[in-house]
Amino acid sequence: MRANTVLILISICLLLGLSGSPLVEAQSQGEEDEMIRIIMLPPEAEVTGMYVDEHGRFFVNAMHPDEDQYNATIGVITGVDWNNLPDVVPELDASSKAGDVWHGIRTGYGQYQVLLQTGDTLSDGQLAGGIYSIADGQQILLSQKPDFNAFIPTNQDGTSGFLYTAWEDRPAGISQLEIQWNPNSDQWDVLGGQMLNLSTINGGWVLCFGTVSPWGSPLFSEELYFDDTEDWNNQNYRYHQGQQLLASYLGTYPNPYDYGFIVEMEDSDTNNPNLVRQYTMGRYSHENAQVMPDNKTVYLSDDGYDTVLYKFIADTPGDLTKGTLYAAKLIQDATRDSSTTGFDVEWIELASSSNAEISSWIDDYDGISTTDYVNGENSYITDQEINDWAEDRLNQDLNDDGIIGYALDDRVAFLETRKAAAAIGATDEWNKMEGVVFNPNAPEYVYLAMSNIDRAMTDGQGDIDVSDNFCGIVYRMTMVDEWSIARIDPVIIGGPYTSSAQYECDNNNLAGPDNLLVLNDGSILVGEDTRKHEYNTVWLWREYIAPVVDVDEEIQVNYLRPSATPTNLNSSWTYEYQAEVNDLAQDTTYTAIVVAKNLSSGEWSGIWWWEDIKASGEQYNLAIALNRGCYSIDTTLYEEQDLRADPTSAIVLSMNQTEIVVGDGTCLNGVYTEAILEEVMDADERVEKSESTPGFGILTAIVALSLSAIVVSRKQ
Repeated sequence: MRANTVLILISICLLLGLSGSPLVEAQSQGEEDEMIRIIMLPPEAEVTGMYVDEHGRFFVNAMHPDEDQYNATIGVITGVDWNNLPDVVPELDASSKAGDVWHGIRTGYGQYQVLLQTGDTLSDGQLAGGIYSIADGQQILLSQKPDFNAFIPTNQDGTSGFLYTAWEDRPAGISQLEIQWNPNSDQWDVLGGQMLNLSTINGGWVLCFGTVSPWGSPLFSEELYFDDTEDWNNQNYRYHQGQQLLASYLGTYPNPYDYGFIVEMEDSDTNNPNLVRQYTMGRYSHENAQVMPDNKTVYLSDDGYDTVLYKFIADTPGDLTKGTLYAAKLIQDATRDSSTTGFDVEWIELASSSNAEISSWIDDYDGISTTDYVNGENSYITDQEINDWAEDRLNQDLNDDGIIGYALDDRVAFLETRKAAAAIGATDEWNKMEGVVFNPNAPEYVYLAMSNIDRAMTDGQGDIDVSDNFCGIVYRMTMVDEWSIARIDPVIIGGPYTSSAQYECDNNNLAGPDNLLVLNDGSILVGEDTRKHEYNTVWLWREYIAPVVDVDEEIQVNYLRPSATPTNLNSSWTYEYQAEVNDLAQDTTYTAIVVAKNLSSGEWSGIWWWEDIKASGEQYNLAIALNRGCYSIDTTLYEEQDLRADPTSAIVLSMNQTEIVVGDGTCLNGVYTEAILEEVMDADERVEKSESTPGFGILTAIVALSLSAIVVSRKQ
């Protein structure tokens, strides 16, 4: 063993790291993922409408900024192809101020072009963001909440088309802006626009984020923040203004079951698109729907508190009007750290139905108004009906009344979807679930944003129980056959969080992830909605991918054999050991470390260094003296430079583990028994006999107390 101080320190780190058996291989932490600040918005503005067209032009909005200084804005970043980003993307300076530009939207890459702002006059004389009654044409409100953008080209090269924007209000709106690319100015020309008439679907409710289906239809999302339908017609309920405005919009009191769905836009490349509510995907607080490449599987996120992750499978590709709805059941890892804890996923079938059937159920609740409300009663689907449906579905008495309930139909599954999912065992503990996104050009994963890890996710109950992260997490979801998600893991971690700070989440990292967008290369654009940063930000996240190495270094043990066999029980046995390396990279120097571990006591009986390895075929010979017992001889290979730079994160290139019995006895579960004895030696005697190297037991005791750690891994 060397006396060199540096190597002794390295030995201590390695000894502690290797003290677990067997060695663990994990991803190297030597490199970090990139988080690049791309955009900052005006004060109080939320990032919305993130959409990249086929030419790589990035549409993005500033929703509800400080109205005393700024207007809500719809715009696009030009001068950059976001589908083909360079290796180095310039970062926006964090010291940038909103007053640096008139609209308050600052970019570090490309130029931001304002296309439309709240209150701008459109072609028909109406105002951008204006919500107009379908009963008398009067303006009900002027929205400051532009959300989802979808650009639908009307020519083959994608230089002309309609930009649709959802306006997230009660009632909601959709604007249609006709735009054409001007190659001379490298900007879009606005040719005209209108606020669409939504009377064919009885208006919209809080149209939020969205996506465009593989067949080109924009999918708008109604974010139904209304957990208890029984209060819909209660005029004393604290959230009643939205229903009153919707009644003014319609000219009659609204049916709650008309709202809270995905709305598909057909014929979107025309001046008169058609809107269809897809009831089959359930009624809840939709953030967005993501259709997978089979044109049948759809993932759906549910914003709010105590929410559920859903999957829909259409009967026919490209047709969302008929199919089966599922809810996720999570099985958490045996850990609690929210930054590392993941979940296995099972899917519970809710029901199958069609738009036509569900529409007939909705009609049963037409004509109900505030005059029908009776305190303590329910004009709509009751909790008892939900329980009866769940008992019928499970054939189980859930409320212990001695009766298994019965349901005539599956309306509960599609009209009170979240409560129905919870009633049959789905996980309803997500907190502030936001965008769920996928890119077929980077098909390995689906991504899901959670803007705040809190409440039911951290309360010590149910399927989810992880540590708080008030700055949020983006999860990565892994699929198995037929686009079915089977695993959820955290991948982008917000924070750190400082409760005493004015803006509690670190300014140089994520807070409140909301809108997500997967780029063609697998990078992620993350838009914020938080009060924990001074300015909401768009981040570009790039995962560190270890470079592919053509060599596959190998270390092998040619032999480990006894050379001296003592008869005295207290004498050491001597073993001849030879290791050999192969498949080494040229112009690289390596180091191998050999460690002998007593499996019974867990202590180390020796450590040897083989340094300055440069060529394949080199061999290392060693004589190892060991007392009787059960041992593991671990041999690991490192790049010398990597090991010297940081031994706590040095990458294990190759490893060999050999277990041996020293003596005439036997080993069972690491415990050595002499052949002539009937009982196993007591633990203290085993420890004493294992310490063949003077002072080594003391060294390992010191190491065990140092609470250091090492992450070892194999080069990819």
